[in-house]
Amino acid sequence: MSRTDPILATRTTTRLLDALHEVGNEPVWLQIDARYRGVVAGLARRLGLDDSDADEVGQQTLTEFFRCYRAGRYDRSKGRLSSWILGIAHHTTLAMIRKRQSEGRLSQTQVDEQIDEPKLRMIWTDERDRAVLARALGMLRDESEFDDRTLGAFELSSLRGVPVAETASQCGMSPEQVYVARSRVTKRLRSLVEELTAAFEEDR
Repeated sequence: MSRTDPILATRTTTRLLDALHEVGNEPVWLQIDARYRGVVAGLARRLGLDDSDADEVGQQTLTEFFRCYRAGRYDRSKGRLSSWILGIAHHTTLAMIRKRQSEGRLSQTQVDEQIDEPKLRMIWTDERDRAVLARALGMLRDESEFDDRTLGAFELSSLRGVPVAETASQCGMSPEQVYVARSRVTKRLRSLVEELTAAFEEDR
């Protein structure tokens, strides 16, 4: 999907998985892929792979997840879905690292293969938060609640750090209007982030 479906995007992972039992429910598969692929790729990059290999790990991980899920190998009673996907992602990343090392394209000093579970989980959570913010910003831009000028003022002032006076000049607004725009959009963005994070965390 090129655009974010706000209903599916904020649906809990449990409900997405339940919907996968519906024959031909391709949009749900795509939403799960959209939810996790960037997180997996980010994890792989943090463990030492370049962008191309990290993207490949993201694809391989989700492909393996889909295969295992279809085979009935995911047992919700034994743990969180994110932990299961994290395990697949870590295994797939290590396999790619060893492949690149055997080819002489990656040195031992560039990676940490002995990373412990708490650090691995910390990286995963960090990448999840990045993915959630990016997804929330995409949803925000798709909404009709804010006009282009309001969103532009928010992006310039809050995301790019442009001074309020300069933002006001570029957007044809007063400084007071910039502050109001920034406050309104920030409030909505915070709400979207909370919804998406809650959906991500309720994953069994």
